[in-house]
Amino acid sequence: MQSPEASMAVSPTQIHLALAAFADEVIGTLAHLIAYVGALALFAILALGALGQLPDLRDDEPADKPGWSAADRSHPAFAVSRLDSSEKTASYIILRHPEGGRRDVLRWASEAGQPLAELEIYREGSEFDVARPATADLAVQMGLSAATTLEQAGLIDTKFGPVALFRPVGAEGTRACLGYLKRSEEPALQISGFSCQGDTLPARRAAIACTLNRLTLLTSGNEPRLAELFARAELKRRACDSQGSSDWLLGAANAQLRGAL
Repeated sequence: MQSPEASMAVSPTQIHLALAAFADEVIGTLAHLIAYVGALALFAILALGALGQLPDLRDDEPADKPGWSAADRSHPAFAVSRLDSSEKTASYIILRHPEGGRRDVLRWASEAGQPLAELEIYREGSEFDVARPATADLAVQMGLSAATTLEQAGLIDTKFGPVALFRPVGAEGTRACLGYLKRSEEPALQISGFSCQGDTLPARRAAIACTLNRLTLLTSGNEPRLAELFARAELKRRACDSQGSSDWLLGAANAQLRGAL
């Protein structure tokens, strides 16, 4: 029978096993702690990455939306018939908007490369803002500052009906380029542009009227009302008068415009 002293004695082997078990527990706890901290760090990185893809909530400005882009694969839908073989369209650009709008832009330039005239046919899509003034972009289209104020410069008669003319306020000289604008509600269409051709204001107005009367439709795509509009216009087509005959003009140079353009 063992004495009480012998039963209470602890062998070195038992001490070693106890220390080993304690060390294993510490290592296991540290491993779990490291794994837990690592998981938290991973979640933090993923959260920061996700937040980086969100719009800045502190920015009051709306996020940018896709705008107009060149449609290089689209085919021209319009043309301006030539008076003689020496005439040449400087460029034909087609722009499309993700919300359905299309702009066909024809430009002419002088031999020195200076802009002479531009004609744009804008078929409106869902992006069209009915509250925006029709002449808001005309100054920029004419190569002027967006802050330039335009004034009415009379009306001309074309195969599309009366077309409103505009010029910069205070531009009384004969060299001032003229802008023009014609809107159609059905189909939703806007014809606009400018011309610097002609040495006198009557000649410049006649040049615009001539350009519009020579505008033809090559293809209407799936827009039968567009084809109908041009078919009706062709019935009213008149010969060009480069001298600016009074037959081309409606009213005085500063006639007040009434009704739809």
